Amino acid sequence: MKKYLPLILFFCFVKLAIHLAGNSRYGFHRDELLHLSAGFHPAWGYMEFPPFIAFVARLSVWIFDVSLWGMRLFPTLAGLAILILCCAMAIEMGAKKMGVMLAGVSVLAFLPFYRNHLLFQPVAFDQLCWTLGFFLLLKYINTRKPAYLLWMGFAAGLGLMNKYTFLVWGLGLASGLLFYERGRLFRDKWLYLAAGIVLLMTLPNLYWNIQHHFPILQHMKRLAELQSEKQAYWEFAAGQLKLPFTLAISLLGLYALFFDRLSRKYLPFGVAVTVIFILMWMLQSKSYYFFAAYPVLFAAGAVKTERLLVRRLKWNYAVAAILVIPVAPFVPDAIPVLPVETYLRYTDKTPRQLTSDYADMFGWEEQVKLVDSLYRALPQNERDRCVIWAENYGEAGAILILGRKYGLPEPVCRHGSFWLWGPGEKDGDVAISIGNEKEVVDYLYEDARLITMITHPYAIEEENNIPVYICRKPRIRFRDLWPKLEERVFE
Repeated sequence: MKKYLPLILFFCFVKLAIHLAGNSRYGFHRDELLHLSAGFHPAWGYMEFPPFIAFVARLSVWIFDVSLWGMRLFPTLAGLAILILCCAMAIEMGAKKMGVMLAGVSVLAFLPFYRNHLLFQPVAFDQLCWTLGFFLLLKYINTRKPAYLLWMGFAAGLGLMNKYTFLVWGLGLASGLLFYERGRLFRDKWLYLAAGIVLLMTLPNLYWNIQHHFPILQHMKRLAELQSEKQAYWEFAAGQLKLPFTLAISLLGLYALFFDRLSRKYLPFGVAVTVIFILMWMLQSKSYYFFAAYPVLFAAGAVKTERLLVRRLKWNYAVAAILVIPVAPFVPDAIPVLPVETYLRYTDKTPRQLTSDYADMFGWEEQVKLVDSLYRALPQNERDRCVIWAENYGEAGAILILGRKYGLPEPVCRHGSFWLWGPGEKDGDVAISIGNEKEVVDYLYEDARLITMITHPYAIEEENNIPVYICRKPRIRFRDLWPKLEERVFE
C-alpha cells in the first residue's frame, strides 16, 4: 500500500479539487435541509431514515455552524475514502501500479459518484459502508485474521444505522459466503460475534421503531407506490448502462470474480454482487442504489485488465484515457462546478430543463426572506402567537435551517419527520402558511388572506407558484389535528 500511496493521493487530490470547485455552489438541496433539521432533533430514529445522518448533521453544525461547504465536506470525505478503499482492494487482489491506477481512474470516471459525494444524504455513507465491508471481508480472506470479521460487523452496523437498504448488502454477502470454502464461515464463531456487533449497534433504532410503529414500513410503501408509477422494471438495469466504459471494466471484474483462476477465492464477492443486483431489480430499486457495489467491481476489473495487458503495460494508459476522456465534458452535469448561468449556456438548456437535483437547490433562501418579512410586519402581540406552517419538508427545513439567522421560530409541518417534532407550543391563532393550498388553509382557518405566489426561475416545478397566506381565526387547533395526521405524513 505504501508503495502506491503517492498515486492514490494524486487521485484523491483530483477528486477533492473537483468537489472544492462545486460543493459551495447554488444552495442547500431540500434533502440536505431535512437531514440538517434532524440534527437539531437528536433521536434514535426518524420517519424516513436511521439516525446516522442526523448525528453527522449535528457534528457538522457543531464544527462549521450552518455551512453549505462544511456540511458537504462530510460526503466528500466519504467519497475520498471510497476511492482509497477501491485502490486498496485492487492491491489486495494482486494489483501492481497499473492496476491501482485503473482502479483509481475508474472511480474518478464514474460520474454519478460526484453527485453522490456532493449532497449531504445517506447515499455517500451507504456507499462507504458497502465498500468498507467488502474491503474487510477481503482482508479476512487474505489473512484469516478474525479481527477483520469483527470490524466488518462494525461497518455493517454503521451501514444499517445509516440506511435500511443496507440489509440487501447483508443478504448478498450471506449468499456469497456460502461459496467461501463451502460455507465454512457459517460454522465459525467469529462470524456470529460480528453479527452480534451488528445487533447491538442497531438495537436502539429497533426499539425506537417499535415505539413508533415502524414508520419506515409506511415510508417504503409510499416510495414503492411512487416508484411503481414512475419506473418500469427495465429502468433499474438501464440505469447501469449510462456509462458504458466504467460498466465494461466492472463487468470484466465480475467475470474475473467468477471465472479467473487467480481470483477464485474471491468468488463470494461475485456471488454477493449478483444477488444484490437481482434483489434490487426485483424490488424495483432506484438505479443509484446499486452504485455502492461498483468499487469492488472496479478493483477486480482493474486487476484483470492489468493481467491481460501484462506484456503491453503502456496500453493501460490507453484504457485509462478511454475511461476518463469521454466523461470529462459531462462533469458539470454531475456536480455544479459552473455558475448556473454558465452551466445553462454550456449545456444549451433553459432554466426549466435543470436536473431535479440542481433545481432543488434554488428558491429556499427567497422563501425564507419572504416569510421573515411577513413575520416582522406582524404586530408584536400577533408575532408572539404566530405559527409558521409549511406544506412539505423542504419548505419546513428551509425555515428551520436558513431561518435561524433571521430568528424565525421552528416551523410546523405534517410531512415526514417534521410530524414527529409536533405542532409546537403556540395555539396558532395566527399562521403564515407557505405551500399549503387554499382548500387546506380554509379547512383550518376562517380568515386566510393570500399574500403572494412564490416563483423562482431555477427552482423545481413543485416549488414554483406556491401560495403564501396569512391566516387568522382558527377553526381547529394544530395540537388537536396532529394525531389525525400520522397516517398522512408521507402524502
